[in-house]
Order: sequence, then structure tokens, then C-alpha cells
Amino acid sequence: MPQVTSVSNAVAALRAGGVIAYPTEGVWGLGCDPDNDAAVAHLLRLKQRDPAKGLILIAASIEQFTPWLEGLPLELHAPLVSTWPGPHTWLVPDNGRTHALVRGAHDCVALRVSDHPGVVALCEAFGGPLVSTSANPAGEATALSAEEVQEAFGNELDAIVEGALGGLDRPSTIRDLVSGRVLRA
Repeated sequence: MPQVTSVSNAVAALRAGGVIAYPTEGVWGLGCDPDNDAAVAHLLRLKQRDPAKGLILIAASIEQFTPWLEGLPLELHAPLVSTWPGPHTWLVPDNGRTHALVRGAHDCVALRVSDHPGVVALCEAFGGPLVSTSANPAGEATALSAEEVQEAFGNELDAIVEGALGGLDRPSTIRDLVSGRVLRA
């Protein structure tokens, strides 16, 4: 079973194409390099998630999302700037930057700039955004501790990052940037 480890060890696992677990604002998450299709496919298999659903990307700063925001009309930047960092995920029109396994069957990509210190440290050390999805097999309860992550995934993860949840009692809000529609409150 993977041991709870440091950010630097988790980053080494990410760079090697691994899947890690880490605490976020409200739940434990699974993550990997969004540009490594094999890692994303492995994460989807572990989670037993329908690839058509797509995945969220998290970052330490809005600057880490610059390649995903290129070509976005300036007026659409205001909602992002006003809610980030924080537990607000936005569905942003994909400009062609996002890998198909991350985007799923959608023409948007889900982006969030986190204010969770552990997530920020992880993304900064990695040097860019990470895939972020709840650490649970599809249809099962979300993991709220490293122990629950280990119970759910055993030896299938490459690292579990030390740290605590951020105190939110639910996952982030998801809103469509173009329409403003809330998809998850």
C-alpha cells in the first residue's frame, strides 16, 4: 500500500506518469498529469469513471491556466478573476488545448484555481495544473481521509500526499462560464 508522503515524492510520481491522491478543499482527490494520456486513462480505470464525463483541472494560479484561456474573450475573464482562488470550478470553452480524455464528450474544460495550501504547493511544485477528481470509485462515498483512500485503492496509487482537508463540507461549485448556469451547487 502506498505510504502517505511529501509533495516532492508525489511530484516525482506524477512526472513518472503516476496517479496520486491528495486532500483538497472538501474531499480527497485523485490526480495525474493532464498531458499524459496513459496516466489519465489509468485514473479513469481506477475510478471506474465514464470517460465521456470529463475531469476537472486544478491549478495554483490563474497564470497556470494561460494555455487553456488563450482566445477567451476578455469579458469572460471577470468571473474567473472574481472567484479564484477558491472552491469555484468553471466550465470554460476548450480552445483545443485540452486532451480528449480530460475534456470527455464536452466542448468545455472544467478549471479551478484552488486556495487549499496543499493543492497550491502540489501544483506549484509540479509546475502546472493537475487532473482532479474525487477519490472514490464511481458510485461510492467520497474519501474523507488518507485511510479511506487506502481502503478504496490499496496498491493501485503511486502516492498519497500528506495533509488535511480544507474544511468545506462538499465538493466545489461548478458553473458554466458562458451561460452562468450552475451545474453543481
